[in-house]
Amino acid sequence: MRRSRAPLVVTAAVLLFFYLPVLVLVVNSFNASRFSAGWEGFTLDWYRRLWGAREIWHALRNTLVVAVVATTVSTALGTTAAFALHRYNDRLQRLHYLMIYTPLVIPEILMGMSLLLFFVAIGFELGLATIILSHVTFSMSYVTMTVLGRLQDFDWSLIEAAQDLGADWWTTIRRVLLPLLAPGIAAGALLAFTLSIDDFVITFFVAGPGSTTLPVRIYSMIKHGQPPLINALSTLLLVVTFVTVWLSQRLMGDKR
Repeated sequence: MRRSRAPLVVTAAVLLFFYLPVLVLVVNSFNASRFSAGWEGFTLDWYRRLWGAREIWHALRNTLVVAVVATTVSTALGTTAAFALHRYNDRLQRLHYLMIYTPLVIPEILMGMSLLLFFVAIGFELGLATIILSHVTFSMSYVTMTVLGRLQDFDWSLIEAAQDLGADWWTTIRRVLLPLLAPGIAAGALLAFTLSIDDFVITFFVAGPGSTTLPVRIYSMIKHGQPPLINALSTLLLVVTFVTVWLSQRLMGDKR
């Protein structure tokens, strides 16, 4: 009996719909045409000009500072939150789970507006600090869920065995718990780092003077009409994002 090719055709059409614009962007980053209206030859000139654009590198520096600090804080908070949610089951932890889960489903524009109104209400000056706090707010939830998934397969008899052999609680955490959870923690950290680098909506609301990040800078470049540089910069960001996601998947798949 012949199998229908409809599912294959539909799948191919969906993949083409999603990835064709990305492919066009990557190809145009090597296009000599200034406005990408047609192919005028291969060039690396846009990447060379990108190298000399100081405002872009300043935005990149801000982005990396925010991403590194937010990832570090959210990884620490998210890991401890996941441990508490998995280890204890009471009303307080159910409320805790609701607070962790809410940033995953709330619209970004609503979250950005809420954070902006909060910072203005308490008189907190907008800048890198407000961006970092905002990124920790949503990144921590992703770290928690990632580590929580790892904890579901965790063998707690190993903890009991370590304590039976005389290890105190701190030694057990340092020598047994953290090494076994390391792939899940690293995957959550990489996911938080990727989300922080790519975030635009929330950052747009809470950024202040001199704290422009790369996504916000790209938006400004689009308004002023610099498509070749945007194509080159977006291609580099795609490479970094795909590598980070690939590493995250590898770590999540590592059960050893």
